[in-house]
Amino acid sequence: MISNPQRPFDLIAFDWDGTLFDSTQLITRCIQAAVEDVGGQRPHAMQASYVIGMPLMAALAHAAPDVPEHLYPQLGERYRFHYQKKEHELALFDGVIDLLEWLKAEHYVITIATGKSRAGLNAALHFKTLKGLIDDSRTADETAGKPDPLMLHELMSLYGALPTRTLMVGDTSHDLEMAKRAGCPSAAVTYGAHEDRELKKYSPLIFANSVQDLWDWFKSFHK
Repeated sequence: MISNPQRPFDLIAFDWDGTLFDSTQLITRCIQAAVEDVGGQRPHAMQASYVIGMPLMAALAHAAPDVPEHLYPQLGERYRFHYQKKEHELALFDGVIDLLEWLKAEHYVITIATGKSRAGLNAALHFKTLKGLIDDSRTADETAGKPDPLMLHELMSLYGALPTRTLMVGDTSHDLEMAKRAGCPSAAVTYGAHEDRELKKYSPLIFANSVQDLWDWFKSFHK
């Protein structure tokens, strides 16, 4: 990769759920329903949304500490049942396609680093408008789940990108902690799963309240 000294980043790694894809509320409700289905105590919304971004089974176990381990496979099945029943109703956040097209035109490498499984991400990447905009991706079942930095290390290695010139964009503390452990700067979006006070712990470069805010911030490097 040839680094462009006129901008601070070469590679951008986006989280998926809650950052590009408007799925936070659905995931929260599906976690709650799955826990109830196997006889656990329904987690409150904040507890269920906190685990978004983690690998699925680790997330479900964290959200349902009273569910015995032998029920984890059933818990995962019930979560997938509820999610797949409603997944078709979800959409990208407003402005995502415009942002990605602009970044592509400016020759950034655009990647996805997500806690979803490969099968789950492939199912989500059904938007025709995304074709050709995503250069690469890593999922939790291919590498290691967040906040382990392995998926970022692998993406950087693929493109020869330096950690200091790789930006992680996410909506959870898991995303930002992963970036910190990988030696990468981060950008926080505040319209996803975690509250600002959780995100502030990792000193992101920006708190974007919308996709447009994030885009305006990127544009500021190109004036």
